[in-house]
Amino acid sequence: MASGLDERFQAATPLRRALNKVFPDHWSFMLGELALYSFVMLLLTGTVLALFFDPSMRDVTYDGSYAPMRGLPMSAAYDSALRISFDIRGGLFMRQIHHWAADLFMAAIVVHMARIFLTGAFRKPREANWVIGILMFWLGFVEGFAGYSLPDDGLSGTGLRIAASIVQAVPVIGTWLETSLFGGEFPGDQIIGRLYITHVLLVPAALVALISVHLALVVKQKHTQWPRAGRTNDNVAGERLVPGFAGRSAGLAMIVFAVLTALGGLVQINPLWLFGPYEASVVSAASQPDWYVMFLDGALRLMPPWEIRAFGYTLSPVFWPGVVLPGLMTILALAYPLASSWRHRGQGWQNLLQRPRDAPTRTAVAAMAGTFYLVLTVSAANDLIADKFHISLNAMIWAGRIGAVLLPPLAFYLTRRLCLGTQQQDRTRLAHGVETGLLIRTAEGEYREIAQPLAPPEQLPLPYAGWAVPKRMKRVGALPPPRPGFLRPLSGTRAAKQQHEVADD
Repeated sequence: MASGLDERFQAATPLRRALNKVFPDHWSFMLGELALYSFVMLLLTGTVLALFFDPSMRDVTYDGSYAPMRGLPMSAAYDSALRISFDIRGGLFMRQIHHWAADLFMAAIVVHMARIFLTGAFRKPREANWVIGILMFWLGFVEGFAGYSLPDDGLSGTGLRIAASIVQAVPVIGTWLETSLFGGEFPGDQIIGRLYITHVLLVPAALVALISVHLALVVKQKHTQWPRAGRTNDNVAGERLVPGFAGRSAGLAMIVFAVLTALGGLVQINPLWLFGPYEASVVSAASQPDWYVMFLDGALRLMPPWEIRAFGYTLSPVFWPGVVLPGLMTILALAYPLASSWRHRGQGWQNLLQRPRDAPTRTAVAAMAGTFYLVLTVSAANDLIADKFHISLNAMIWAGRIGAVLLPPLAFYLTRRLCLGTQQQDRTRLAHGVETGLLIRTAEGEYREIAQPLAPPEQLPLPYAGWAVPKRMKRVGALPPPRPGFLRPLSGTRAAKQQHEVADD
Protein backbone atom coordinates (compact mmCIF):
# COMPACT_ATOMS: atom_id res chain seq x y z
CA MET A 1 0.00 0.00 0.00
CA ALA A 2 2.79 2.42 0.91
CA SER A 3 4.59 1.61 -2.34
CA GLY A 4 1.41 2.25 -4.29
CA LEU A 5 0.86 5.63 -2.64
CA ASP A 6 4.46 6.63 -3.25
CA GLU A 7 4.23 5.54 -6.87
CA ARG A 8 1.23 7.83 -7.39
CA PHE A 9 2.13 10.82 -5.22
CA GLN A 10 5.94 10.49 -4.97
CA ALA A 11 5.85 11.63 -1.35
CA ALA A 12 8.45 9.33 0.22
CA THR A 13 11.51 11.44 -0.57
CA PRO A 14 10.14 14.83 0.60
CA LEU A 15 8.53 13.16 3.63
CA ARG A 16 11.79 11.43 4.52
CA ARG A 17 13.63 14.73 4.18
CA ALA A 18 11.07 16.50 6.39
CA LEU A 19 11.13 13.84 9.11
CA ASN A 20 14.92 13.98 9.21
CA LYS A 21 15.10 17.77 9.47
CA VAL A 22 17.35 18.77 12.38
CA PHE A 23 16.22 21.24 15.05
CA PRO A 24 18.46 22.80 17.73
CA ASP A 25 17.63 21.55 21.21
CA HIS A 26 18.01 24.73 23.29
CA TRP A 27 14.98 25.60 25.44
CA SER A 28 14.79 29.19 24.18
CA PHE A 29 13.77 27.96 20.74
CA MET A 30 10.47 26.74 22.23
CA LEU A 31 9.21 30.26 23.01
CA GLY A 32 7.76 30.63 19.53
CA GLU A 33 5.92 27.35 19.92
CA LEU A 34 4.50 28.62 23.20
CA ALA A 35 2.84 31.43 21.23
CA LEU A 36 1.69 28.96 18.56
CA TYR A 37 -0.05 26.62 21.00
CA SER A 38 -1.64 29.56 22.84
CA PHE A 39 -3.03 30.69 19.49
CA VAL A 40 -4.43 27.21 18.85
CA MET A 41 -6.22 27.36 22.21
CA LEU A 42 -7.55 30.81 21.31
CA LEU A 43 -9.02 29.45 18.07
CA LEU A 44 -10.67 26.49 19.82
CA THR A 45 -12.21 28.41 22.72
CA GLY A 46 -13.08 31.40 20.53
CA THR A 47 -15.06 29.16 18.19
CA VAL A 48 -17.13 27.87 21.12
CA LEU A 49 -17.78 31.37 22.48
CA ALA A 50 -18.76 32.70 19.04
CA LEU A 51 -21.66 30.23 18.94
CA PHE A 52 -23.36 31.93 21.89
CA PHE A 53 -22.30 35.59 21.72
CA ASP A 54 -24.69 38.20 20.29
CA PRO A 55 -22.67 41.14 18.87
CA SER A 56 -25.51 43.63 18.98
CA MET A 57 -25.97 46.96 20.74
CA ARG A 58 -29.77 46.87 20.78
CA ASP A 59 -31.34 47.53 24.17
CA VAL A 60 -32.65 44.55 26.15
CA THR A 61 -33.67 43.90 29.75
CA TYR A 62 -31.67 41.28 31.57
CA ASP A 63 -33.65 38.41 33.11
CA GLY A 64 -30.93 35.77 33.49
CA SER A 65 -29.50 33.87 36.45
CA TYR A 66 -27.38 36.67 37.94
CA ALA A 67 -29.82 38.21 40.41
CA PRO A 68 -28.11 41.60 41.00
CA MET A 69 -28.52 42.44 37.29
CA ARG A 70 -32.15 41.36 36.78
CA GLY A 71 -34.36 44.05 35.38
CA LEU A 72 -31.49 46.30 34.31
CA PRO A 73 -31.42 47.67 30.75
CA MET A 74 -28.28 46.76 28.83
CA SER A 75 -27.03 45.93 25.37
CA ALA A 76 -27.62 42.51 23.86
CA ALA A 77 -23.84 42.01 23.78
CA TYR A 78 -23.53 42.41 27.54
CA ASP A 79 -26.64 40.29 28.09
CA SER A 80 -25.17 37.43 26.05
CA ALA A 81 -21.81 37.76 27.85
CA LEU A 82 -23.61 37.36 31.19
CA ARG A 83 -25.57 34.37 29.89
CA ILE A 84 -22.35 32.73 28.68
CA SER A 85 -20.90 33.23 32.16
CA PHE A 86 -23.89 32.06 34.24
CA ASP A 87 -26.43 30.15 32.11
CA ILE A 88 -24.42 28.16 29.54
CA ARG A 89 -22.73 25.12 31.01
CA GLY A 90 -18.99 25.57 30.84
CA GLY A 91 -19.37 29.06 29.40
CA LEU A 92 -17.45 30.89 32.12
CA PHE A 93 -14.77 28.20 31.97
CA MET A 94 -14.34 28.71 28.22
CA ARG A 95 -14.37 32.49 28.52
CA GLN A 96 -11.65 32.49 31.16
CA ILE A 97 -9.47 30.02 29.23
CA HIS A 98 -9.85 32.29 26.20
CA HIS A 99 -8.77 35.36 28.16
CA TRP A 100 -5.79 33.63 29.78
CA ALA A 101 -4.72 32.24 26.40
CA ALA A 102 -4.80 35.75 24.94
CA ASP A 103 -2.55 37.06 27.71
CA LEU A 104 -0.15 34.12 27.29
CA PHE A 105 -0.11 34.56 23.51
CA MET A 106 0.95 38.19 23.80
CA ALA A 107 3.49 37.40 26.53
CA ALA A 108 5.03 34.63 24.41
CA ILE A 109 5.31 36.97 21.42
CA VAL A 110 7.04 39.65 23.50
CA VAL A 111 9.50 37.21 25.10
CA HIS A 112 10.15 35.47 21.77
CA MET A 113 10.86 38.80 20.06
CA ALA A 114 13.14 39.80 22.95
CA ARG A 115 15.09 36.54 22.53
CA ILE A 116 15.44 37.14 18.80
CA PHE A 117 16.65 40.70 19.32
CA LEU A 118 19.09 39.93 22.13
CA THR A 119 20.70 37.01 20.30
CA GLY A 120 20.85 38.67 16.86
CA ALA A 121 18.52 36.14 15.24
CA PHE A 122 17.02 38.94 13.12
CA ARG A 123 20.21 39.29 11.06
CA LYS A 124 20.59 38.22 7.43
CA PRO A 125 18.64 36.41 6.05
CA ARG A 126 15.87 36.68 8.68
CA GLU A 127 14.91 40.35 8.41
CA ALA A 128 11.52 39.41 6.91
CA ASN A 129 10.67 37.20 9.88
CA TRP A 130 11.47 40.09 12.24
CA VAL A 131 9.03 42.30 10.34
CA ILE A 132 6.43 39.52 10.55
CA GLY A 133 6.96 39.35 14.32
CA ILE A 134 6.36 43.10 14.70
CA LEU A 135 3.18 42.84 12.62
CA MET A 136 1.99 39.88 14.69
CA PHE A 137 2.47 41.85 17.91
CA TRP A 138 0.30 44.72 16.69
CA LEU A 139 -2.29 42.37 15.22
CA GLY A 140 -2.41 40.57 18.57
CA PHE A 141 -2.73 43.97 20.26
CA VAL A 142 -5.72 44.89 18.08
CA GLU A 143 -7.20 41.40 18.43
CA GLY A 144 -6.93 41.48 22.22
CA PHE A 145 -8.38 44.98 22.51
CA ALA A 146 -11.27 44.10 20.19
CA GLY A 147 -12.12 40.95 22.15
CA TYR A 148 -11.74 42.81 25.45
CA SER A 149 -14.25 45.43 24.21
CA LEU A 150 -16.92 43.05 22.89
CA PRO A 151 -18.87 42.44 26.16
CA ASP A 152 -19.81 46.16 26.33
CA ASP A 153 -19.42 46.25 30.11
CA GLY A 154 -18.38 49.27 32.14
CA LEU A 155 -14.65 48.54 31.97
CA SER A 156 -14.46 47.72 28.26
CA GLY A 157 -16.65 50.74 27.47
CA THR A 158 -14.14 52.95 29.25
CA GLY A 159 -11.41 51.50 27.03
CA LEU A 160 -13.48 52.25 23.93
CA ARG A 161 -13.97 55.82 25.13
CA ILE A 162 -10.18 56.21 25.41
CA ALA A 163 -9.71 54.66 21.95
CA ALA A 164 -12.26 57.11 20.53
CA SER A 165 -10.35 60.04 22.03
CA ILE A 166 -7.10 58.78 20.45
CA VAL A 167 -8.80 58.54 17.05
CA GLN A 168 -10.24 62.03 17.46
CA ALA A 169 -6.76 63.39 18.22
CA VAL A 170 -5.51 62.59 14.70
CA PRO A 171 -5.13 65.93 12.90
CA VAL A 172 -7.48 66.82 10.04
CA ILE A 173 -9.21 63.43 9.69
CA GLY A 174 -9.74 62.49 13.36
CA THR A 175 -13.44 63.41 13.59
CA TRP A 176 -14.21 61.67 10.29
CA LEU A 177 -12.37 58.54 11.44
CA GLU A 178 -14.34 58.41 14.69
CA THR A 179 -17.74 58.74 13.04
CA SER A 180 -16.74 56.16 10.43
CA LEU A 181 -15.62 53.61 13.03
CA PHE A 182 -18.46 54.09 15.50
CA GLY A 183 -21.26 54.73 13.01
CA GLY A 184 -21.82 58.23 14.38
CA GLU A 185 -20.79 60.01 17.54
CA PHE A 186 -19.48 57.84 20.36
CA PRO A 187 -20.70 55.30 21.32
CA GLY A 188 -22.93 54.91 18.27
CA ASP A 189 -24.70 51.65 17.56
CA GLN A 190 -22.29 49.86 15.19
CA ILE A 191 -18.96 49.47 16.96
CA ILE A 192 -19.62 46.13 18.71
CA GLY A 193 -20.65 44.44 15.46
CA ARG A 194 -17.63 45.82 13.65
CA LEU A 195 -15.28 44.79 16.44
CA TYR A 196 -16.84 41.32 16.33
CA ILE A 197 -16.07 40.89 12.61
CA THR A 198 -12.56 42.19 13.24
CA HIS A 199 -12.06 39.87 16.20
CA VAL A 200 -13.42 36.60 14.78
CA LEU A 201 -12.58 36.95 11.08
CA LEU A 202 -10.21 39.66 9.84
CA VAL A 203 -7.41 39.63 12.41
CA PRO A 204 -7.40 35.82 12.98
CA ALA A 205 -7.14 35.30 9.21
CA ALA A 206 -4.23 37.73 9.04
CA LEU A 207 -2.53 36.02 12.00
CA VAL A 208 -2.94 32.57 10.44
CA ALA A 209 -1.41 33.86 7.20
CA LEU A 210 1.53 35.50 8.99
CA ILE A 211 2.17 32.43 11.17
CA SER A 212 2.16 30.23 8.05
CA VAL A 213 4.65 32.49 6.27
CA HIS A 214 6.78 32.68 9.42
CA LEU A 215 6.98 28.89 9.76
CA ALA A 216 7.68 28.48 6.04
CA LEU A 217 10.58 30.92 6.29
CA VAL A 218 11.95 29.09 9.35
CA VAL A 219 11.94 25.82 7.41
CA LYS A 220 13.40 27.38 4.27
CA GLN A 221 16.14 29.45 5.93
CA LYS A 222 17.06 26.81 8.55
CA HIS A 223 17.33 27.33 12.28
CA THR A 224 19.78 29.53 14.09
CA GLN A 225 21.90 27.86 16.77
CA TRP A 226 24.23 28.74 19.60
CA PRO A 227 27.94 28.68 18.70
CA ARG A 228 29.92 25.69 19.87
CA ALA A 229 32.63 23.40 18.54
CA GLY A 230 31.56 21.85 15.25
CA ARG A 231 28.79 24.36 14.59
CA THR A 232 29.05 26.76 11.66
CA ASN A 233 26.83 28.93 9.50
CA ASP A 234 26.50 25.97 7.11
CA ASN A 235 25.15 23.23 9.40
CA VAL A 236 22.57 22.68 12.13
CA ALA A 237 23.32 20.54 15.20
CA GLY A 238 20.49 19.15 17.27
CA GLU A 239 17.84 16.44 17.05
CA ARG A 240 15.76 15.27 14.14
CA LEU A 241 12.08 16.09 13.87
CA VAL A 242 11.07 12.53 14.80
CA PRO A 243 11.22 11.46 17.53
CA GLY A 244 13.20 14.01 19.57
CA PHE A 245 11.86 17.41 18.53
CA ALA A 246 8.32 16.19 17.86
CA GLY A 247 8.16 14.58 21.30
CA ARG A 248 9.30 17.74 23.08
CA SER A 249 6.97 19.90 21.01
CA ALA A 250 3.98 17.67 21.74
CA GLY A 251 4.86 17.69 25.42
CA LEU A 252 5.01 21.48 25.44
CA ALA A 253 1.62 21.64 23.73
CA MET A 254 0.09 19.42 26.40
CA ILE A 255 1.64 21.54 29.15
CA VAL A 256 0.29 24.76 27.60
CA PHE A 257 -3.20 23.29 27.25
CA ALA A 258 -3.10 21.94 30.81
CA VAL A 259 -1.88 25.21 32.34
CA LEU A 260 -4.46 27.28 30.47
CA THR A 261 -7.20 24.85 31.48
CA ALA A 262 -6.13 25.06 35.12
CA LEU A 263 -6.01 28.85 35.00
CA GLY A 264 -9.44 29.00 33.37
CA GLY A 265 -10.95 26.80 36.06
CA LEU A 266 -9.15 28.09 39.15
CA VAL A 267 -8.09 31.72 38.63
CA GLN A 268 -10.69 34.39 37.98
CA ILE A 269 -10.03 36.95 35.26
CA ASN A 270 -12.18 39.80 33.95
CA PRO A 271 -15.31 39.35 36.15
CA LEU A 272 -17.45 41.48 33.86
CA TRP A 273 -20.60 41.03 35.99
CA LEU A 274 -18.99 43.28 38.60
CA PHE A 275 -18.62 46.19 36.16
CA GLY A 276 -22.23 46.54 35.04
CA PRO A 277 -23.38 47.76 31.62
CA TYR A 278 -21.46 50.63 30.10
CA GLU A 279 -22.67 54.15 30.86
CA ALA A 280 -20.73 57.15 29.63
CA SER A 281 -21.32 58.98 32.93
CA VAL A 282 -19.99 56.11 35.09
CA VAL A 283 -16.22 55.67 34.95
CA SER A 284 -14.15 54.03 37.67
CA ALA A 285 -10.78 55.51 38.59
CA ALA A 286 -9.24 52.03 38.83
CA SER A 287 -9.75 51.14 35.16
CA GLN A 288 -6.75 49.21 33.88
CA PRO A 289 -6.60 47.30 30.57
CA ASP A 290 -4.82 44.02 29.91
CA TRP A 291 -1.09 44.13 30.58
CA TYR A 292 0.00 44.52 26.96
CA VAL A 293 -2.11 47.70 26.57
CA MET A 294 -0.94 49.26 29.83
CA PHE A 295 2.12 50.96 28.31
CA LEU A 296 -0.18 53.01 26.07
CA ASP A 297 -2.49 53.85 28.98
CA GLY A 298 0.52 54.89 31.07
CA ALA A 299 1.84 57.13 28.29
CA LEU A 300 -1.55 58.88 28.10
CA ARG A 301 -1.51 59.47 31.85
CA LEU A 302 2.02 60.89 31.89
CA MET A 303 1.62 63.29 28.96
CA PRO A 304 1.41 66.93 30.14
CA PRO A 305 -1.68 68.86 28.96
CA TRP A 306 0.16 70.68 26.18
CA GLU A 307 -1.83 71.82 23.13
CA ILE A 308 -0.08 72.95 19.97
CA ARG A 309 -1.94 75.22 17.54
CA ALA A 310 -0.64 75.57 13.99
CA PHE A 311 -2.19 76.39 10.60
CA GLY A 312 -5.64 76.59 12.11
CA TYR A 313 -5.46 73.13 13.70
CA THR A 314 -5.00 72.08 17.32
CA LEU A 315 -2.83 69.11 18.20
CA SER A 316 -4.33 67.49 21.27
CA PRO A 317 -1.94 66.23 23.98
CA VAL A 318 -3.50 62.80 23.40
CA PHE A 319 -2.02 62.73 19.89
CA TRP A 320 1.62 62.38 21.02
CA PRO A 321 1.36 59.35 23.35
CA GLY A 322 -1.61 57.77 21.58
CA VAL A 323 -0.51 58.03 17.94
CA VAL A 324 3.06 59.31 17.61
CA LEU A 325 4.64 57.13 20.33
CA PRO A 326 3.34 53.73 19.03
CA GLY A 327 4.20 54.76 15.47
CA LEU A 328 7.72 55.81 16.45
CA MET A 329 8.26 52.60 18.42
CA THR A 330 7.16 50.53 15.43
CA ILE A 331 9.36 52.44 12.96
CA LEU A 332 12.43 52.06 15.18
CA ALA A 333 11.77 48.33 15.68
CA LEU A 334 11.39 47.79 11.93
CA ALA A 335 14.40 49.92 11.04
CA TYR A 336 16.92 48.32 13.41
CA PRO A 337 17.50 45.11 11.36
CA LEU A 338 17.79 47.16 8.17
CA ALA A 339 20.33 49.48 9.77
CA SER A 340 22.24 46.46 11.10
CA SER A 341 22.26 44.82 7.66
CA TRP A 342 23.51 48.03 6.05
CA ARG A 343 26.24 48.40 8.66
CA HIS A 344 27.42 44.80 8.13
CA ARG A 345 26.76 44.66 4.39
CA GLY A 346 28.81 42.14 2.53
CA GLN A 347 28.54 39.48 5.22
CA GLY A 348 26.90 36.14 4.45
CA TRP A 349 24.11 34.37 6.28
CA GLN A 350 24.32 34.69 10.05
CA ASN A 351 23.08 31.36 11.43
CA LEU A 352 25.13 31.43 14.64
CA LEU A 353 23.56 33.36 17.50
CA GLN A 354 25.34 35.89 19.68
CA ARG A 355 25.26 35.92 23.43
CA PRO A 356 23.81 39.23 24.70
CA ARG A 357 27.13 40.12 26.32
CA ASP A 358 28.87 39.87 22.95
CA ALA A 359 26.68 42.65 21.51
CA PRO A 360 26.78 45.14 24.39
CA THR A 361 25.29 48.09 22.53
CA ARG A 362 22.35 46.09 21.19
CA THR A 363 21.71 44.56 24.62
CA ALA A 364 21.86 48.03 26.18
CA VAL A 365 19.33 49.30 23.63
CA ALA A 366 17.01 46.42 24.60
CA ALA A 367 17.44 47.27 28.29
CA MET A 368 16.69 50.92 27.60
CA ALA A 369 13.54 50.07 25.63
CA GLY A 370 12.42 47.57 28.27
CA THR A 371 12.91 50.11 31.06
CA PHE A 372 10.90 52.73 29.17
CA TYR A 373 8.14 50.17 28.56
CA LEU A 374 8.15 49.16 32.24
CA VAL A 375 7.90 52.77 33.47
CA LEU A 376 4.89 53.38 31.22
CA THR A 377 3.27 50.12 32.32
CA VAL A 378 3.65 50.93 36.02
CA SER A 379 2.30 54.43 35.37
CA ALA A 380 -0.91 52.89 34.03
CA ALA A 381 -1.64 51.80 37.61
CA ASN A 382 -0.55 55.02 39.31
CA ASP A 383 -4.05 55.65 40.67
CA LEU A 384 -4.12 52.22 42.32
CA ILE A 385 -0.62 52.68 43.74
CA ALA A 386 -1.49 56.13 45.06
CA ASP A 387 -4.65 54.80 46.72
CA LYS A 388 -3.16 51.66 48.27
CA PHE A 389 0.05 53.28 49.53
CA HIS A 390 -1.46 56.69 50.37
CA ILE A 391 0.78 58.55 47.94
CA SER A 392 -0.13 61.74 46.13
CA LEU A 393 -1.38 60.94 42.63
CA ASN A 394 0.32 64.09 41.36
CA ALA A 395 3.60 62.85 42.86
CA MET A 396 3.12 59.49 41.10
CA ILE A 397 2.58 61.25 37.77
CA TRP A 398 5.73 63.33 38.17
CA ALA A 399 7.70 60.28 39.28
CA GLY A 400 6.61 58.52 36.09
CA ARG A 401 7.57 61.50 33.93
CA ILE A 402 11.00 61.79 35.51
CA GLY A 403 11.51 58.02 35.38
CA ALA A 404 10.56 57.87 31.69
CA VAL A 405 13.29 60.43 30.93
CA LEU A 406 16.10 59.40 33.29
CA LEU A 407 15.80 55.64 33.83
CA PRO A 408 16.17 54.42 30.19
CA PRO A 409 19.58 56.12 29.63
CA LEU A 410 20.72 54.85 33.03
CA ALA A 411 19.66 51.32 32.08
CA PHE A 412 21.57 51.67 28.79
CA TYR A 413 24.78 52.68 30.55
CA LEU A 414 24.61 50.05 33.31
CA THR A 415 23.70 47.22 30.91
CA ARG A 416 26.51 48.06 28.52
CA ARG A 417 29.04 48.17 31.34
CA LEU A 418 27.72 44.85 32.66
CA CYS A 419 28.10 43.22 29.23
CA LEU A 420 31.65 44.50 28.83
CA GLY A 421 32.50 43.34 32.35
CA THR A 422 31.21 39.81 31.78
CA GLN A 423 33.12 39.68 28.49
CA GLN A 424 36.30 40.59 30.35
CA GLN A 425 35.62 37.88 32.95
CA ASP A 426 35.32 35.29 30.17
CA ARG A 427 38.56 36.46 28.57
CA THR A 428 40.32 36.24 31.94
CA ARG A 429 39.17 32.63 32.43
CA LEU A 430 40.30 31.74 28.91
CA ALA A 431 43.73 33.20 29.63
CA HIS A 432 44.33 32.08 33.21
CA GLY A 433 41.84 29.28 33.90
CA VAL A 434 38.88 28.65 36.20
CA GLU A 435 38.94 29.48 39.90
CA THR A 436 39.27 26.35 42.04
CA GLY A 437 38.98 27.80 45.53
CA LEU A 438 42.30 26.16 46.50
CA LEU A 439 44.97 28.37 48.07
CA ILE A 440 48.72 27.78 48.28
CA ARG A 441 51.29 29.60 50.33
CA THR A 442 54.51 30.59 48.63
CA ALA A 443 57.96 30.60 50.24
CA GLU A 444 57.59 34.36 50.72
CA GLY A 445 54.40 33.85 52.73
CA GLU A 446 52.08 35.04 49.97
CA TYR A 447 48.77 33.23 49.38
CA ARG A 448 47.70 32.49 45.82
CA GLU A 449 44.70 30.70 44.37
CA ILE A 450 45.25 27.74 42.07
CA ALA A 451 43.53 28.16 38.70
CA GLN A 452 42.57 25.25 36.45
CA PRO A 453 43.75 26.04 32.89
CA LEU A 454 41.27 25.33 30.10
CA ALA A 455 44.02 24.21 27.71
CA PRO A 456 47.70 23.20 27.71
CA PRO A 457 50.07 26.10 28.47
CA GLU A 458 51.32 26.32 24.90
CA GLN A 459 47.74 27.02 23.67
CA LEU A 460 47.02 29.82 26.15
CA PRO A 461 45.47 32.31 26.00
CA LEU A 462 42.51 30.72 24.23
CA PRO A 463 40.74 32.96 21.71
CA TYR A 464 37.38 34.42 22.69
CA ALA A 465 34.86 32.83 20.32
CA GLY A 466 31.52 33.78 21.88
CA TRP A 467 30.96 30.36 23.43
CA ALA A 468 29.87 29.73 26.99
CA VAL A 469 33.00 29.67 29.17
CA PRO A 470 33.00 27.37 32.25
CA LYS A 471 32.77 29.34 35.50
CA ARG A 472 33.25 26.47 37.97
CA MET A 473 35.45 23.39 38.13
CA LYS A 474 32.50 21.04 37.79
CA ARG A 475 31.71 22.58 34.39
CA VAL A 476 35.16 22.02 32.94
CA GLY A 477 34.92 19.22 30.39
CA ALA A 478 31.26 18.64 31.24
CA LEU A 479 29.78 20.05 28.04
CA PRO A 480 28.39 17.29 25.78
CA PRO A 481 29.80 16.91 22.27
CA PRO A 482 27.67 18.50 19.54
CA ARG A 483 25.39 16.24 17.55
CA PRO A 484 25.99 16.70 13.82
CA GLY A 485 23.13 18.11 11.79
CA PHE A 486 22.97 18.35 8.04
CA LEU A 487 21.98 20.49 5.12
CA ARG A 488 22.73 17.71 2.64
CA PRO A 489 21.48 14.14 1.92
CA LEU A 490 21.43 11.48 4.61
CA SER A 491 24.54 9.78 3.27
CA GLY A 492 26.53 12.89 4.08
CA THR A 493 25.08 12.89 7.57
CA ARG A 494 26.08 9.26 8.15
CA ALA A 495 29.61 10.07 7.01
CA ALA A 496 29.74 13.03 9.37
CA LYS A 497 28.48 10.85 12.20
CA GLN A 498 31.09 8.17 11.50
CA GLN A 499 33.80 10.82 11.39
CA HIS A 500 32.53 12.19 14.69
CA GLU A 501 32.63 8.71 16.28
CA VAL A 502 36.19 8.16 15.03
CA ALA A 503 37.21 11.50 16.54
CA ASP A 504 35.68 10.45 19.87
CA ASP A 505 37.64 7.17 19.82
